[in-house]
Amino acid sequence: MAQHDRDVHSIDEKRLRMAEEGLHSSPAAPVPARAGLANPAPLGLLCFGMTTVMLMFIDAGWSEDPAIIAVMCYACFYGGFGQMVAGVFELIKGNTFAGTAFFSYGAFWMAFFTNNVLTRNAAAAVASMPGATPAFFGSSHFHVGATLIYCLWGLFTFCFFVPTLRKNGCLMTIFGSLTITFFLLAGAQWSKRVTTAAGYVGLFCGASAIYTAFAEIWHENLGILAPGLRPVRCI
Repeated sequence: MAQHDRDVHSIDEKRLRMAEEGLHSSPAAPVPARAGLANPAPLGLLCFGMTTVMLMFIDAGWSEDPAIIAVMCYACFYGGFGQMVAGVFELIKGNTFAGTAFFSYGAFWMAFFTNNVLTRNAAAAVASMPGATPAFFGSSHFHVGATLIYCLWGLFTFCFFVPTLRKNGCLMTIFGSLTITFFLLAGAQWSKRVTTAAGYVGLFCGASAIYTAFAEIWHENLGILAPGLRPVRCI
């Protein structure tokens, strides 16, 4: 048991030393994983990034609207459930920031899936009733509510952006662009042009998350410290 504790302590020291030293002229050695404890961050980042990019294909106008049905499936199982699993493991590791973020955004995708299912079911049910109007459509108050919800998520994300100023450039980019995306989605309730703008910013945000996930995988398995992973201290 004492030998195992010394090995774990040695691995943690090596991880910290490599993060502080950054890139050198010679390639760094791969960082060994702690026995029995994997890094759930790449999983959570990929779940978030891949699903975000899929949805933003539609908002940016790159894909037809009916593709939302396929996106909903990924939102439920990959963006939602997968991210929540990553969040639970981050909390088990003691990482409050990553655990709270992954679980929260995973729940967001699950709510997105549920909302779309309820909306479409209501529309389909009322379609067979002549003269009836679905409860989820035809009311300006729904646009107001959606605007307020997206603004709230934008503020929520900005609060996560602030701690990234002491983490690394990759996380700063993800949470910074996601904050902008949420506020644009709020404005998109009233303008199609803003929807397109939100789509492009969201594509950048999702791609940034995918890049960060693979950057962490490359660092852990190949010892490559990709641009943006170097620790920063802006505040």
